Amino acid sequence: MMDALQSQTATPESVWAILQETNKTLKETAERQKEYDRWQAEYAIRQAEYEKKREKSNEDFDRRMKEINKTLGGWADNHGSFAEEYFYNSFEKGQQNFFGKKFDMIEKKVRGVWKNVQDEYDIVLYNDDAVAIIEVKFKAHKNDIDTVLKKAETFKILCPYYKDYKIYLGLASMAFYPELEQACIDSGIAIIKQVGDKVVINDKHLKVF
Repeated sequence: MMDALQSQTATPESVWAILQETNKTLKETAERQKEYDRWQAEYAIRQAEYEKKREKSNEDFDRRMKEINKTLGGWADNHGSFAEEYFYNSFEKGQQNFFGKKFDMIEKKVRGVWKNVQDEYDIVLYNDDAVAIIEVKFKAHKNDIDTVLKKAETFKILCPYYKDYKIYLGLASMAFYPELEQACIDSGIAIIKQVGDKVVINDKHLKVF
C-alpha cells in the first residue's frame, strides 16, 4: 500500500513534465486564438467591402431608376401636352358647336384656387348660359371619370360667376376602349376622341351638372 502511494508522489521531473505539457497547451491555445482573431479581422474586412459594394450598387440602382422615371415622366408630359394642344386647336378652329350649343369663347389651362379648393381645367368653353369643361388625356382610363365629374363641383366654387350656368363635361382622349365609353355614357360625360385625322364627339347622352 505504501509502495503504491510512494509511486504516485510528485517528483521534480514529473512536475517539470506537467509544466511543459501545460505550456504547450497554452501556446497551442494562444495560436488558435491568434488564428481565430486573424480570421475575424479578415471577415470584418470582407463584410465591410461587401457592405460598401452593396451600398454603391443600391445607389447606382436608385440613380438609374430616377433617370428612368424622369425619362418616363418626360414622355408622359410630352404626350399629355400634345393631346391638349391637339384638341384645343381642333376646338379653336371651329369645333365649338357641340353639346347641342354654340360656344363663343375658349380657354385652356384654366386654374383656380380659393381657400382649400384648387383645380385646373384643360379646356373650357363659354357662352351666355353654359360652360363646357373638357378633361384631356393622351390615353384615358375609367379611373379618370371621377376626376372629370369633380370638375363641375370645383368650377362652381372657384368661378362663382358661372355657378348658375349649365355645366357640361367632356373627356377627350386620343384613344377610347368600350368600357370607358360606356362609363362616360352612364355618367353623362361627352366622349371626344380622335378618329383618323378628325375629332369625333359623342354627346347624345349629356347631362347638365
